[in-house]
Amino acid sequence: MGTPFDETAIDNALADLSAGEKAWAATSLRRRRELLDEIHARTGRFAEDWVRAARTIKGLDADSSLVGEEWMSGPLTLLQATAALSATLSALETGYSPLAGIALQEAPGGRVAVPILPRGVYDRLLLNGFRGEVWLRPGVDAETARKRAGLAQLDPTATRGIGAVLGAGNITSIAPLDALYELYAHNRVVALKLNPITDPLYTVFEMVFAPLLELGVLRILTGGAVEGSYLVHHDDVAHVHMTGSAHTHDTIVWGPGQEGLERKKEHRPLLDKPITSELGGVSPTIVVPGDWSDADLRYQAQHVATHRLHNGGYNCVAAQAIVLSADWDRKDRFLAELRTAIERAPRRAAYYPGSDGRVADALASYPDAERLGPGAGRVLVEQLPRTDTPLLRTEYFSPVLGVVELPHLGGAFVHHAVDFANTELTGTLGANVIAHPATIRRLGIGFDRAIERLRYGAIAVNTWTGLAFLAPRAAWGAFPGHTLDDVQSGIGVVHNAFLLDDVERTVVRGPFRPAPRSLLRGEPTLSPKPPWFVDNATAATTGRRLTEFYASANPARLPGIFLSALRG
Repeated sequence: MGTPFDETAIDNALADLSAGEKAWAATSLRRRRELLDEIHARTGRFAEDWVRAARTIKGLDADSSLVGEEWMSGPLTLLQATAALSATLSALETGYSPLAGIALQEAPGGRVAVPILPRGVYDRLLLNGFRGEVWLRPGVDAETARKRAGLAQLDPTATRGIGAVLGAGNITSIAPLDALYELYAHNRVVALKLNPITDPLYTVFEMVFAPLLELGVLRILTGGAVEGSYLVHHDDVAHVHMTGSAHTHDTIVWGPGQEGLERKKEHRPLLDKPITSELGGVSPTIVVPGDWSDADLRYQAQHVATHRLHNGGYNCVAAQAIVLSADWDRKDRFLAELRTAIERAPRRAAYYPGSDGRVADALASYPDAERLGPGAGRVLVEQLPRTDTPLLRTEYFSPVLGVVELPHLGGAFVHHAVDFANTELTGTLGANVIAHPATIRRLGIGFDRAIERLRYGAIAVNTWTGLAFLAPRAAWGAFPGHTLDDVQSGIGVVHNAFLLDDVERTVVRGPFRPAPRSLLRGEPTLSPKPPWFVDNATAATTGRRLTEFYASANPARLPGIFLSALRG
């Protein structure tokens, strides 16, 4: 950063990787599993350094509860991913499918559903009441799913060249996870270029990934757009994966400015190699009307505020459009609670570049919007038009939230809300649905059909799609079917520690109420308010303790986690 562009560092890194590809082809499944175990141990060892660097990037005070986000979406996520991927390699190493012994289920539409949460006793304890599954594409049967699980590790000697990974600047585990997916799912050695925002993590990542660096199958690079462009267009690179915006994707594929627009119009991509991508969009949270108590309204308003404000709003899956029933008799009370939750969420810096400009753009489009929170930096736009309005088409990637009201109640509302999300909102990365358990029971198969009809790569029912990002065996990416010239939220998936083929979506579900209130209302879940809620007072302590537990798997640490979680 701030120095003249030098091609030498990238050329040398790619030369190293060309040699490293031969080493990777000769690396046995057992050794590949051992490498994951070594990275797991080193992640635990350097977790505190990781979080300290993340605090610097995001301007968080050491005593802020929001530091919990950095523990959970940073080293904790990589710890869980390496452990899950190691288990998959262990199965393949002994000649079994990663799905051996797992009872596959049926999802709506005759799809195969692979259960991914809970897996094991610790999931059942720490995420009690949460569950998840990956739905495969229609027509894929259980036998085929088991046979194909493992992807490129089914033939580890068949390597596939060098993959260039352009890391994200918002969530600090994205770049490491994407690099591992290239190596293990696709059998490509990796040139990982960090987003300049995350340069303070360079040394931490070097320490964590030392075993892969020493083997020559990973190189970590820094630099800005010039370096990134040189890397992805380099003749030695066989494939590109990026996380970012659709605009950045199109600049890479078609070229910048007017020339890029002309190329796109004529279907003449500038990039001469395959690219996969995880992009953002306008994610909805559909609030299904029901008989909610005052406590339900307050809790779910805090939940929705978290959908938007986690990580300051700089998440590709952050909710931007809240879909409500105009006829719900509790609508006004819910909106009042939502304003309060947004207003009271902890103060934090607008660290992501361009945030203030995007907020200003939203205010220019909606001059009557409410400005809430510390410094009035959060924007709430009510009574949005139901079509043809910027907030439904533009990912603001900042603390901007809109509210759309649709007619009807019950099944008719759900039907219209799904149609609205599918047709009016840009992107297909994630959708949230919040519904009272009694409403879900009353709608029955109609509710299941609604979830099936949502065309999103991750769907969360009574939880946040961020859980699908954090769960290592969940597949993460846009709904399949996008193309280079209409990329929406991207092409392909990542994470996916079972290494499943033919993925369509991930569906996660959580409890409508936290414990102990859930137990008093007859819902069998012991989970208190989740630690990823932005107003969770003990999130930093809980996040640290969870990270320490997943690093060591020492059950003696569990009581401390439960105590901190309950206090949150």
